[in-house]
Amino acid sequence: MSNMFLTQDELVALTGRKIKSKQIEVLRRMGLPFWVNAVGKPVVSVAAIEGRKADIPKKPEPTWEPNWDPVPRKE
Repeated sequence: MSNMFLTQDELVALTGRKIKSKQIEVLRRMGLPFWVNAVGKPVVSVAAIEGRKADIPKKPEPTWEPNWDPVPRKE
């Protein structure tokens, strides 16, 4: 999984910044897609840099459907 995202050194080289808030500012100006992780650091996929679509799994579609038939009334 290490080759899925840029390393910290690669992120510094790309943005020219070491401070995470400044990296985020630069990434926004560049228009590059990124995520902010739980500790507030930007995470950039290698796919975004290479200009290809990231292989992010989609949410699975539901395998069941609700039964909308009315329940027969007991009289």
